[in-house]
Amino acid sequence: MSKSDHDHVFKVLLVDDHPHGRDGMRTILEVDPVFEVAGEATSGEEAIAMADRLMPDLILMDINMPGMGGLEATRRIKTRVPYVKIVMVTVSDDITHLFEALKRGAQGYLLKNLTPSSWLEYLRAIAVDEAPMSKELAFRILQEFSPGMQASSPKMAQGAAPSPGNPLTSREREILGRVALGESNREIASSFSLSEHTVKNHLKNILQKLHLENRVQLTRYALEQGLLPPEG
Repeated sequence: MSKSDHDHVFKVLLVDDHPHGRDGMRTILEVDPVFEVAGEATSGEEAIAMADRLMPDLILMDINMPGMGGLEATRRIKTRVPYVKIVMVTVSDDITHLFEALKRGAQGYLLKNLTPSSWLEYLRAIAVDEAPMSKELAFRILQEFSPGMQASSPKMAQGAAPSPGNPLTSREREILGRVALGESNREIASSFSLSEHTVKNHLKNILQKLHLENRVQLTRYALEQGLLPPEG
């Protein structure tokens, strides 16, 4: 994605108490002209102050830092600057950290050992609201948020009846079900013979109607309402 693709440069705040961590993130981002490193913070407290001052589009937040950690800093920043997108950065793939980060308001989660190309692809998608959720994560969310469901796969949620107050159209419910299966906008567009632009507009409508913010919350809603499409 070049700078002209979205005619916007995304200002990024890097937060990590280790200089090597910040240098690594900066090195990755400098390859892509879509991203501009606007500042660096070494603690959660400093991140809050810099977020207020710089008003970045995106924050890369280390989870484990002395003093105020990344999770608490994320919660406070999202209260003060709700539009900013925060991606947690960590060496741990502990799923409990992931869910806690999402509950605090983070939009994403990156492992430090991923390749630079994987970082850039994921962050580009986050920046323009196109980050798909993996099918594995969708199932883990089902397990996390629906502990009473005695099921071994997402297929178990299909039997639940939609809420009578469901404000979505039939097409929007179909698209929401595909989101919950971890499909990208491109995959959804292909499934319904739509353009990606049309799918993005449907998703914006769905988010506004449900008063939700991201694909994680959409997936939880779809699972709770039994909106997963039949397998196969």
